Amino acid sequence: MANDTGLRSGLIWLAAVVAVVGVCTLSFKKIVGTYLVGVVGLAGVFCPDWAYFDRDFSRWIHPVTADERASHAASHRSGLPS
Repeated sequence: MANDTGLRSGLIWLAAVVAVVGVCTLSFKKIVGTYLVGVVGLAGVFCPDWAYFDRDFSRWIHPVTADERASHAASHRSGLPS
């Protein structure tokens, strides 16, 4: 993960937003919805390791090999869509 501090501060801000939503609306469904949307949004911004996820689904349980990382970097340098 390239930016741990950004993810941590985002989670703290999300907790504050969830608390405000909870106090203002008193709705558990809105609290859960706000939390889930926020976590998915933060994960989409901060977590992707595209060399890891840009592989066959069955390979996700295995670490990225040096060959896979090199081929991923080469394909993105050449401008070819993945």
